[in-house]
Amino acid sequence: MIRVASYNIRKCIGTDRRRVPGRVLDVIAEVDADVIALQEADRRFGARPSALPPEQIARMGYRSVELGGRAASIGWHGNAILVREDARIENARPLDLPTLEPRGAVMAEIDFGAGKRLRVIGMHLDLSGLWRRRQVRALLDQVDGCEETLPTVLMGDMNEWTRSGGSLREIGTGYELVATGRSFHSRRPVAELDRIILSSGVTMNNGGVHHSPLATRASDHLPIWADIAAEGWLPNPAARRKDPA
Repeated sequence: MIRVASYNIRKCIGTDRRRVPGRVLDVIAEVDADVIALQEADRRFGARPSALPPEQIARMGYRSVELGGRAASIGWHGNAILVREDARIENARPLDLPTLEPRGAVMAEIDFGAGKRLRVIGMHLDLSGLWRRRQVRALLDQVDGCEETLPTVLMGDMNEWTRSGGSLREIGTGYELVATGRSFHSRRPVAELDRIILSSGVTMNNGGVHHSPLATRASDHLPIWADIAAEGWLPNPAARRKDPA
């Protein structure tokens, strides 16, 4: 299995209004994902430097996917993807979205070895319901337009308060919205703003919201995660993953 995760880190500003990158990195370590999509990963102004120190990311055994943005940034419109350092990134780029606000999405095609290849989309969608629907349609159209068909996971902060309506209605045949749970607000989770969508042939074996004491303080969102497998991936009965919760 591959563990995927998504986490809106709010530029490392916690519920105590303190910016503490180290505790966000500790939460990421708790989740123990093979690939994690981050939202609000860069500071808002100026050169938009990364809210997470790159050297600390490297010490954890991760690296950020290169997206061709600003030199000090690890993301694009705040969207970043971290992968294990031994994974091979085959293709990565920002994805154009129709926008009202400065939002966006990013894509990476990753080879985890042993025939396990995965296309990952990280996203942070608009506050406007109309624009969110347009953005979901645009994302799925771009994925469907890729030359190579790969197992695909789309994940991120969709800003969708409803459980099945709004932009979620745009998820059509060939994709499945999986249940992970309520991730916002971290102190009292009432909404499933953060979502994971899987393409056909990809299944979730386990998943949920990571709600540790540290995660409650590190950001106003909680991380979500899923252990996934895809048709054609060879099973490894000896490999077991511990739930992060």
